Amino acid sequence: MSDQDLQKIQTLQFTDIDAANKLLKAFFQSNLPFEVETVNVRPLAVSLNSINGFLTTGDGKKLFFKTHVEPQSIIHEYYNSSILAEAGYPVIQPIFSSTEWGKQLLIYEFFDSPSLFNVARELETGQRQDLEQVVSIQQQADEELREIYLKTLQQLEAKEHASAPIHQLFYHRLTGGRFNSFYQGKNIILPTEQINFDNLAQMQWVINGVKFQDTLDELVQLATKLLNPSRGKVPSIVGHGDAHNGNVFIDTEQASIIYFDPAFAGRHSPLLDLTKPLFHNVFAIWMYFPREIASILSIKLEITNNTLVVEHDFAPTTVRVAFLKSKLHRVLKPILKELKSRVWLATDWREYLKLALFCCPFLTMNLSDTQRFPPEITLLGLAISMEMGSRGQNSLKTLLDQELDTIAAQL
Repeated sequence: MSDQDLQKIQTLQFTDIDAANKLLKAFFQSNLPFEVETVNVRPLAVSLNSINGFLTTGDGKKLFFKTHVEPQSIIHEYYNSSILAEAGYPVIQPIFSSTEWGKQLLIYEFFDSPSLFNVARELETGQRQDLEQVVSIQQQADEELREIYLKTLQQLEAKEHASAPIHQLFYHRLTGGRFNSFYQGKNIILPTEQINFDNLAQMQWVINGVKFQDTLDELVQLATKLLNPSRGKVPSIVGHGDAHNGNVFIDTEQASIIYFDPAFAGRHSPLLDLTKPLFHNVFAIWMYFPREIASILSIKLEITNNTLVVEHDFAPTTVRVAFLKSKLHRVLKPILKELKSRVWLATDWREYLKLALFCCPFLTMNLSDTQRFPPEITLLGLAISMEMGSRGQNSLKTLLDQELDTIAAQL
């Protein structure tokens, strides 16, 4: 079975779960060293590029599985949970792993703690009321993460850094075919307009009064240059690589969080390691629930003088802003200060981080996919891509740039 087969199952889980279960059972029977009796895929909103669920073995044991699906990947080796455990991460260790190309798979003992993704969603929809406790647990986890970063911090040669799996999430999505297949030559359906992406990419943006300095085309070019992992030696840490809240479980009784699915774990830049949680845990709820968010979103578009003028009312909820501030001030700021003290801090650290953040809304999912995204969400996704990657030219600031300004001033 190839990565295209797994991609088919990943898509099928949302439209024909019985067929997805049948195909995945055949995959397991061909690749696991034990008998598989049943397979139950869980089609979760957070599973944008993955498949997970439960299986039962021939002797009746219930297990949990997850596989990451990354079409057009040039990374052939994923899943290094041992490096995380050795660095001190509280990580669930798999009982079986397959790292073979197109068959990347982890099997775990059954566990039933909720993901932090689900807990955050329940908080913001009023289904639970323990905001202070959840934020406190996140803050403690971020302090522990900071210590792991500081303990494992060391310089890494460009050759070693270039082989890190985490680059599949950023640089290789830009240059390895995903960008082209998602956007180039495609018509982009917006609320009041239909624009070919090649033209859209040359246009300026004003979003909620902020006039941005770059076009989408310029952001792609800048990201391709700055995120190139072969640029030179970089400061590195041991990191999870994809620690968004769907890959983090929370135990409120033990006041702790646990990491799992180390598909992109390894030694890499701390700025890249923070990118996925900074974006997906804070700014991405529209990506997971596009039609629900579209139904409550107010967004307007005018096009004048080759400029898209967008007004929208999307904003992170209280719990998500708390997650953002905790990661930025408990992890990012201390590691930047340490890098500066060692004379390892690159002058373009902020642009590097923002361009990695740009890749999250722009390349995690295809914003031109009209089956998944209503026009309002396509426009919102493109606008947030701009907010993540570019900087304003006037006095108004986005939430992200306000926070980064504060950090930069304190270095």
